[in-house]
Amino acid sequence: LGRHRWVVERTVSWLAGCRRLHRRYERKAEHFLAFAGIAAALISYRRLTN
Repeated sequence: LGRHRWVVERTVSWLAGCRRLHRRYERKAEHFLAFAGIAAALISYRRLTN
């Protein structure tokens, strides 16, 4: 439980850094999931380039 929970908490904290995802402004779930995917791609890109 400890290891998997830590990974989830870390991922949620990374996504919380995106202002658009801090609060759910979109009414449709598809739009919110699209922004979550974009945020995950940007986070991965930043980690790979540094």
